[in-house]
Amino acid sequence: MADGLKFDLVSPERLLFSEIVESVVVPGTEGYLTVLANHAPLMTTLRPGVIEIKAQSGTVTRFFVGGGLVDINASGLTILADEAMGAEQMTSDYLSERIRVSREDADNTGIDYITRTTARQRVSDLEDVQRWILPA
Repeated sequence: MADGLKFDLVSPERLLFSEIVESVVVPGTEGYLTVLANHAPLMTTLRPGVIEIKAQSGTVTRFFVGGGLVDINASGLTILADEAMGAEQMTSDYLSERIRVSREDADNTGIDYITRTTARQRVSDLEDVQRWILPA
């Protein structure tokens, strides 16, 4: 895999990562997917989770993403994240607060069914991240 995969991770604030890498594991809405060089074109959405980037040297870098869009094309992989931060920056307090707010939305009978269902899924996704990044 001499050519590698061009990967860009963009948050609303800035470009967080831009390199040629070996692979990227992405938390797609339908499940995790691994993207390598010459991947078939695909557009999908992200769920809250962890992106795992494997450099051509073999080192692994992880980022938390709160959701967003994934674009895989002939140029490479671009992720436009709603929010993103290095996994090492993630704190238990931050995730706990995000889970609390999502639970409030999930329990709010004054909002529509789709919004409540989305909030329930977000709680589940964030709890998975909490177990993976911040093991007890």
